[in-house]
Amino acid sequence: MGTGLLAAPAAAAGTAATSPPPAVSSADPAHGAALPEHALVGYLHAGFANGSGYTRLADVPDSWDVIDLAFGEPTTATSGDIRFSLCPRTECPNVETKEEFKAAIKAKQAEGKKVLISIGGQNGQVRLTTPQARDAFVSSVSAIIDEYGLDGLDIDFEGHSLSLDAGDTDFENPTTPVIVNLISAVKTLKAKYGADFALTMAPETFFVQLGYQRYGSGQWGGDPRAGAYLPVIHALRDDLTLLHVQNYNSGPIMGLDNTYHQMGSADFPIAMTDMLLSGFPVQGDTDKVFPGLPPSKVAIGLPASTQAGNGHIPPGEVDKVLNCLTKGSDCGSYQPHGTWPALRGLMTWSINWDRFHGWEFSRNFDQYYG
Repeated sequence: MGTGLLAAPAAAAGTAATSPPPAVSSADPAHGAALPEHALVGYLHAGFANGSGYTRLADVPDSWDVIDLAFGEPTTATSGDIRFSLCPRTECPNVETKEEFKAAIKAKQAEGKKVLISIGGQNGQVRLTTPQARDAFVSSVSAIIDEYGLDGLDIDFEGHSLSLDAGDTDFENPTTPVIVNLISAVKTLKAKYGADFALTMAPETFFVQLGYQRYGSGQWGGDPRAGAYLPVIHALRDDLTLLHVQNYNSGPIMGLDNTYHQMGSADFPIAMTDMLLSGFPVQGDTDKVFPGLPPSKVAIGLPASTQAGNGHIPPGEVDKVLNCLTKGSDCGSYQPHGTWPALRGLMTWSINWDRFHGWEFSRNFDQYYG
């Protein structure tokens, strides 16, 4: 996601494990940052208009429980120095002043909403290659959080931000500097701000579910970015508030049924979310199983409209996704490996595009859980 569409590379052909893994999930811990039982997460174009028009934070409807400010971006790809600024008035004539924006943040928080800074996006490549970059990341992100009084951090690393070095094959014990330094930086931030610090992540399917088939360059010499988010998610799973993988702008991805799934219907997010909740062997190795996440830490990422990203599905299909995963009904051809009523909710790119589309996405969410 970002200021345009980013098409993740299509999954390479091949095979993975011949049978789905057993459900492997840690116990559902107490929620760090308090969220409603079912939450709606949305990205707000705070720094740009992106064709959808600028939406002032104070005008975001109450439907949204978590608002991710898009985006904090680095001064250079390897500096670790993250900066955030509001949309220029030349691009967004109705943009708030910084003081109005800060007041809107406090007002949202007074209503029980979470407001996070999202780092990265399509254009914000962040590669923490050195300890110096790691430390700059911690200090600069802290400065943004402190200045605006934010509730936490969303990691939306895309493109070439994360990749695995040759020989880094164990997601439980990563050795690649950009991976190790990111984990260290986020742990430092979490320790600084405490248990109520909200930590969310919005990886693309290429960096997560493709890991069932491919992990890094692997034995077939594939893309070193394949599955590269898995060690980050795994190392931070106890600190994580929400994982909402982008079920859009994706090539075909193999599910636990060893069948390729494609965007365009409920089938794709059902299969992709089942992988997060059930767990899966990384690169088909049953000795290296990525454990499933508790349902309270998982939301389903979908585009708000056809303009927002490839893979948009209409409200009826969204309802089928929720029915299948939380009630075991409307599952279609893919049968998940469990039923999870505690699934946290939905994420969308973006609040602005939902407004542009008449608030269809958020109104459907409110109706479903109303």
